[in-house]
Amino acid sequence: MFLLTKALTVIITPLGSSVLLGMMACLLAALGRSKRLRQAAAGFGMVALGWLWLWSSPWASEQLRGAIEAQAGPRELAEQPFGMVAVVLGGGLRGPHPPQRPDPDLLESADRVWHAARLYHAHHIRRIVLSGGHSNEGDGTEADAMQALLLDLGVPKDAILLEDRSTTTAENARFSAELAALRGAKDIVLVTSALHMPRARELFERAGFVVHPAPTDFEVIPVPTTLLSFLPNGESLNGSNRAFKELAGRVVLHFSRH
Repeated sequence: MFLLTKALTVIITPLGSSVLLGMMACLLAALGRSKRLRQAAAGFGMVALGWLWLWSSPWASEQLRGAIEAQAGPRELAEQPFGMVAVVLGGGLRGPHPPQRPDPDLLESADRVWHAARLYHAHHIRRIVLSGGHSNEGDGTEADAMQALLLDLGVPKDAILLEDRSTTTAENARFSAELAALRGAKDIVLVTSALHMPRARELFERAGFVVHPAPTDFEVIPVPTTLLSFLPNGESLNGSNRAFKELAGRVVLHFSRH
């Protein structure tokens, strides 16, 4: 089921759907003994190229990501919530793997851990739950890697709790709920990337939490639209793929309620 879900998620992204359309074009071209099949092949190919170009362009990618981030919650630290416990979602670090990687590797969403430290030092929170289990990209768990960074950022070890079993956001919510329930916590400050926050918040609310969002890792800022805004690049395609995954996850959540 996990592999099937991952495969379906890949297919709905701009990259995955474009590859699928391109494969259909190639198949029709190979079978193209009639004019109609050749026209269909050309049509699938043009749609694949256009769809890939659209979501590889900074303009389209930033429009989509910006719309999702606008739903994340307050942006300024001073406006973000106070609470006893914050839950920080993994995905921002990869564990060490000596000798090739002696220390944890910070990824683009490592802002989550840094922001949790800011909230702690600003007295917004008193305890931090780090949620993230084993991955194939390093030794130990994501929770372990996040703890190493938090300790370097001056957060005391006795203020940190590790939830080190989860591998998905749904498991983040379920296992964090179990850990928080042991300490009587129902209200939490949720720390994750702004793009991820709307879906993560819904999953945590379904797990029984009262969620106060503290988003970070905002990606999109206002920039002038120029010709370069419509030229494709890999960074924009990656951003679009991540946005589509979030939207697909929210659609699944919507239909699972009924």
